[in-house]
Amino acid sequence: MSATIYDVAREAGVSMATVSRVVNGNPNVKPTTRKKVSEAIKRLGYRPNAVARGLASKKTTTVGVIIPDISSVYFSELARGIEDIATMYKYNIILCDSDQNKEKEIHLIQTLLGKQVDGIVFMGGKIDQEHIDEFKQANVSIVLAATVDEQHEIPSVNIDYEQAVFEAISTLIKSGNRRIGFVSGPLEVPINRKYKMEGYKRALESHDISFDESLVIQGDYTYESGKEAAAQFLSQEITPTAVFVDSDEMAIGTIHEIQDKGLRVPEDIEVISSENTRLVQMVRPTLTSIAEPTYDIGAVAMRLLTKFMNNEKVESRTVILPHRIELRKSTK
Repeated sequence: MSATIYDVAREAGVSMATVSRVVNGNPNVKPTTRKKVSEAIKRLGYRPNAVARGLASKKTTTVGVIIPDISSVYFSELARGIEDIATMYKYNIILCDSDQNKEKEIHLIQTLLGKQVDGIVFMGGKIDQEHIDEFKQANVSIVLAATVDEQHEIPSVNIDYEQAVFEAISTLIKSGNRRIGFVSGPLEVPINRKYKMEGYKRALESHDISFDESLVIQGDYTYESGKEAAAQFLSQEITPTAVFVDSDEMAIGTIHEIQDKGLRVPEDIEVISSENTRLVQMVRPTLTSIAEPTYDIGAVAMRLLTKFMNNEKVESRTVILPHRIELRKSTK
């Protein structure tokens, strides 16, 4: 049978309370006593019962993380930032993949709450009233990462998506492009519809270029949808001379389709993407991209969550991190 806290206390010749203080890192234990208890724990192979400890302290030191697509390079880099800060603050992570499905998102929130997590970092597409209601009823801290709450009720960490796209499109315009395609993620997602699309339109308007709906194609962030979008652009009577693509994976698909049709990037068509994951260095030509601090978004979201969970002072519930345009070989 597994050793218990009673067995450790008896082996070390101390009280169970002393063993508990050692296990929980309480500094008010003499070094000689701490060493004696630690040696007894090692000899007996004692493993503290996290559930029992959680019941006693009303904390499980566990955080739930809901991610839209665990296979996405973008979200995996973001999750790494969450994991590193969680480890630093001695929290365990339960990572859940929602498949960008609302029903599954709601189910996962309820499941994590049932497991008595101390907080949740949520990444998703569209936050609607049902999400808000679940979050409000949760009685634990919630922070959104790379996700926008249009009602501004839930703490969040993002970049200025509208300004980022405005700068990306302006970069293409300044190099002489007037017909610029926009491969968007799903437009029901507020980040895409309300912010990125507005950045695109504002850049065109500021340079006296008319908005052309035929130059906007929705993708689903996948390589295949990037190829399909490029194929649609190339079938138009007047093809774009530049394309902004709303994910690195889609942008690689776009570049490959352009090349498969015998055209060159950037000589015939320039391409800018929006995530700056490690994929941008794996394609030729290398991708110019909006450099989002992906790892930092995750790290800052987790740190913000720890502040809420530990009742620390929070300067702002809405954090906007800086971005930049990283120029590479897919633009002139």
